[in-house]
Amino acid sequence: MTDKTADQLELEASGFYKLNWLERIGYGAGDMAQNFIYQNVSGFINFFYSDVYQIGFGQKAKARAWMDANPNWKEAKLKNPYENTVSSGITSALMLIVRLIDVLWDPIVGALVDKKHPRFGKYRSYLIYAGLPLCALAVLCYWDGPSKDGVPKWINVGYAILTYTFLQMCYTLTNVPYGALNASMTRDPHEVDVLTTTRMAMANIAGLFVWTGFPIVTKLLAKESQSWGVVLFNFVGAIPGIFLMPLVPSIRKLIGKKMVFYVFGVIGVVGYLMLYFIAFIPADTLNKMTIKIGEDEQNYLMFIATFIKSIGQSVCTGYMWAIVPEVITYAEYTTGRRISGIVNALTGIFFKAGFAIGGALPNLVNQICGYNPEQGSASYTKNESAWLKAMVIYGVVGLLLLVFCFTQSKEKVVMDEKETKNVKVSDLWTEFLRNGPLRVIALYFITGFCCMNLHNASVGYYFKASEQEPLARQGILWCIAVIPAILFALMILIMYFYSLTDEKMEEINKEIELRAKKEETV
Repeated sequence: MTDKTADQLELEASGFYKLNWLERIGYGAGDMAQNFIYQNVSGFINFFYSDVYQIGFGQKAKARAWMDANPNWKEAKLKNPYENTVSSGITSALMLIVRLIDVLWDPIVGALVDKKHPRFGKYRSYLIYAGLPLCALAVLCYWDGPSKDGVPKWINVGYAILTYTFLQMCYTLTNVPYGALNASMTRDPHEVDVLTTTRMAMANIAGLFVWTGFPIVTKLLAKESQSWGVVLFNFVGAIPGIFLMPLVPSIRKLIGKKMVFYVFGVIGVVGYLMLYFIAFIPADTLNKMTIKIGEDEQNYLMFIATFIKSIGQSVCTGYMWAIVPEVITYAEYTTGRRISGIVNALTGIFFKAGFAIGGALPNLVNQICGYNPEQGSASYTKNESAWLKAMVIYGVVGLLLLVFCFTQSKEKVVMDEKETKNVKVSDLWTEFLRNGPLRVIALYFITGFCCMNLHNASVGYYFKASEQEPLARQGILWCIAVIPAILFALMILIMYFYSLTDEKMEEINKEIELRAKKEETV
């Protein structure tokens, strides 16, 4: 280990720390953990509540028994007396209401995090304090006990509301300080870039294990044949984020920060529109463009489309986290306070609002368009115990990753107690009204995460679309492709108004550094 030079010591005194790879990977493990836990639930919970748990229905055993007794009911055009017409609508309402409740919780957490100084670190303490209950609640969300026939509907629905609400609250209490931890490790813009891209690459690796691995694990536990089409679709969609995110800092140097969002935004729009128009290629032509996957034949164009879409989505919704420390630095420049928790709570509010809208739309559209959960073969298993067992596995892995993140992430640039004692919840809205770049990023977050969650939550229905009625099929296609394409185009427009250019950030960092030197002199 070499001694630090005088220049390095001077930079560190101003908060410009150089990070080693263990610190970067350790910090990235936190996002990987949250993907194993929360992204798992948020990504599959729509399908689980509507098709497996069948929230608010209470007669799924009778419905399945009737279909077993009438195997040709669709061909004979018999009406199922136990048809589930309520679960999609209730799921949509639950996704929206619970996540909007969580939006109100975010500012409280933001002020709490900036104000308090827990024993094990201002921000990293919450990785353990909130991370453990987060893992437990993720498992409880996939317990189907209250969905059995004969259980009162208020218990069926109430259990889902309580477990999902507390899951969201624990996730906020984990994620807001985790996001603030980024800006507390260094001020160095290049280090922040590398830290963020390392984090997002690891998050995308976790996404691969979630979107590809979880359906495989649940099918194995259920002892059912794999739906390799949806598995490959999710696998192909996860690949760009893993290999592309580490290259983004170099791409940024080459074309500039805003051009990164413009170029990859256009790529995302093209990929989404391809997913939609593939459905209208004549059947005789489409049949010539298939590959055999397991026992199924799948059209390879949709795998090309999802790969192109994911190139845009992984960069535009991943690299935006690198802009959050810029907004925190801008707040420090204009107010003299580095209120990381407040800023991350604000971005969290709009991130959650986007997730709420994106998570509610698929089942709302399904309900309007007449989607039938019992019609067609399932993309994911409907074996209830398999979901619970798989989530136990993923929850344990997630907890271990949170512990690793806790041990490796060191806070170096934080406010002292004198600066934070007067932090209030109202500071959040004051900062929002005062900070123009923050308002732009907030709008970008709500649009980006609405787009991403809307698409991801629709994948389970996409592979059943051809077996649905024409209107229900159109609804699924709009959710997985058309609406996300429109939102991506809007994201490009929003980024045009972001004012913190690379040159501006260099000026701001120099000014903050000069102020720090003056304070040391005084």
